[in-house]
Amino acid sequence: MTRLSAAFSKSHSALVTFITAGDGDTAANLDALVAGGADVIELGMPFTDPMADGPVIQEANIRSLNAGTTTADIFAIAAAFRARHPDTPLVLMGYANPMTIRGGEWFASECNKAGVDGVICVDIPPEEDPELGPLLRSAGIDLIRLATPTTDKARLPAVLDGASGFLYYVSVAGITGLQQAAQTSIDEAVARLKAYTDLPVAVGFGVRTPQQAANIARVADGVVVGSALVELVAEHGSNAAGALRDYVASLKHAIVAARKA
Repeated sequence: MTRLSAAFSKSHSALVTFITAGDGDTAANLDALVAGGADVIELGMPFTDPMADGPVIQEANIRSLNAGTTTADIFAIAAAFRARHPDTPLVLMGYANPMTIRGGEWFASECNKAGVDGVICVDIPPEEDPELGPLLRSAGIDLIRLATPTTDKARLPAVLDGASGFLYYVSVAGITGLQQAAQTSIDEAVARLKAYTDLPVAVGFGVRTPQQAANIARVADGVVVGSALVELVAEHGSNAAGALRDYVASLKHAIVAARKA
């Protein structure tokens, strides 16, 4: 069983947390997420044009790039994380340019060497997957696909073809962090997606409060929280670890309680 499979095989919905690499004290922040109870970590790869991200994560990208963060730095962060946390899944999330600029083979190989479990590439559609997807799969890295409210039943087979790890349902059409979908629409979407795939379905975009996380946890296999965490890093700078740990712990408590209710 892979680390990702194990994370989604627990008795509760998996808590998936996101921060941007190179923003603040990344190593301490990652440790804090694990200490708070995160089941899966998404590590954002900073990029100059993060088109799917709202202002909070855009600003985190700018802070990271201004600090000089490189792709090599990200893999060093990932490898060090894996050495400290051998069982917690780590997913790199970002855009095609940083992933492919040195070639897909190099990127897939570096992911494998660093102990990365999965990759989410926001701006590569399934039709362009042959450039990166098979290379990741051959390196033992899950390619995690995105579905949105506009992904209809005609489009869904293409999205699911070659997908692995889990399916990330973006619950609102738009950029990260600005709004959350109505719970009824999330319930309906998760049921629809589960009719087409056996992959775990994780729901994200706009999740901020323990109550929101609990509501999603009752129907989905995973709850993704990103912008709220990145806001804490922006607020606390290099001293964000304590706030991150406490906030993640509050989310995790609500998620575990939701499945037991």
